[in-house]
Amino acid sequence: MNRLRAAVLGANDGIVSTAAVVVGVAGATSDATTIAMSGLAAVIGGAVSMALGEYVSVSSQRDSERAMGLAEEMQVNPWSAGIASFLSFLLGAALPFATALLAPASWRIAAIFVLTLVALALTGALSAKLGEAPVARSVTRIVVGGTIALAATFAIGSLFGANVG
Repeated sequence: MNRLRAAVLGANDGIVSTAAVVVGVAGATSDATTIAMSGLAAVIGGAVSMALGEYVSVSSQRDSERAMGLAEEMQVNPWSAGIASFLSFLLGAALPFATALLAPASWRIAAIFVLTLVALALTGALSAKLGEAPVARSVTRIVVGGTIALAATFAIGSLFGANVG
């Protein structure tokens, strides 16, 4: 369950944070190289950050489990959680990053918005099904959150690009 939680969180974070960065940068500039480099930095930095954060968090949990005398085979594995988080972040980030690279400039932002929200709806539904939670609530929560993140970074990027560019 620990790996599943880390994987779902990593995928969702990869989708949202990478899409938010590339949409924000695309709001500021249409330069494909700038958007690509920003997206690549978001993908690599985000994956490493998620893996390290998950490793540290699960290591603390494991320390507590050891202190309580929980059997070794019942304890969480920080390496497993960190790797799951890293890989799932990369997987989630691949969609918005590839869209930013491949979509024509004239509809790049719209394509990222649509594909990101569809991907979030799918991961929200999957995580709800796996966790036996209400699907509609999970999907709504993640899609609304993703919409807010994308709209905020696009607005800031557009404002910054208009004032500086």
